[in-house]
Amino acid sequence: MEELKQAQVLYDTLVEFAVTYSFQIFGAIVIFLVGWWLASKIGGAVERLMVKRDIDITLSRFTGGASKLVILGIVIIIALGNVGISVTPLIAAVGAVGLGAGLAIQGMLANYAAGFTIIITRPFVVGDTIRVQGVAGVVDQVMLPYTILIDEDDVHIQIPNKLIVGEILQNSAEQMLIELEIGVAYSSDVEQVTQVITEAVASVEGVSKEKSPAIGIDNFGDSSINFGVRVWAPTTRHFETRYALNQAIFSALQNAHVEIPFPQREVRML
Repeated sequence: MEELKQAQVLYDTLVEFAVTYSFQIFGAIVIFLVGWWLASKIGGAVERLMVKRDIDITLSRFTGGASKLVILGIVIIIALGNVGISVTPLIAAVGAVGLGAGLAIQGMLANYAAGFTIIITRPFVVGDTIRVQGVAGVVDQVMLPYTILIDEDDVHIQIPNKLIVGEILQNSAEQMLIELEIGVAYSSDVEQVTQVITEAVASVEGVSKEKSPAIGIDNFGDSSINFGVRVWAPTTRHFETRYALNQAIFSALQNAHVEIPFPQREVRML
């Protein structure tokens, strides 16, 4: 009997709560759903508007997402207020929990702070080729906690943003520099070798036409005159272009009968 009385009391309480607050709960749900839809629409509209005005895609995505979160926060406060729940203690509790969590996850917060710095200062944008922390690739995504690069092998490289901010960063837009060194015999005609290498480089597909290649004598070795070659090529075809350049230069020097010496030493007996 005691259990039945407790069940009846619970039932009566639930019925009374449903009758008293049903409209408020229904209204809060409607407010939340409409607010969610409205936040998504406004966030998307802000992002599209910024992209249409040729604003960096990374900053556009961040601003659109931030707009959505701000509107959602306002909607949640309104929905809770409609039910009769005071948000002041909730905000205080969230603040206290956030402070404790912040002390516990300082490393993660450092990534978010660094990501915010990258988005605001824009040392690179989506589509740029960067080299940092010994890795290089095309920037695919810039998120608050990390940045994703894609290399020539279509490998996704995820770098925590705190390892990017404050480090030496190389940004070469959509291309990467290729540096080669070719040794020829001291008896070679320097002007002829320069012309042969220049024509060989020009014949390789993928070499940048906007930035002229730099070709000339780099240094004088023990057994050879060493020519340096510096050309620009798309990052997504870096190694493909590099190997094609080596093949084209080697074949051109052979066809021109230019000697590529091997290391040797002259010993004189006294």
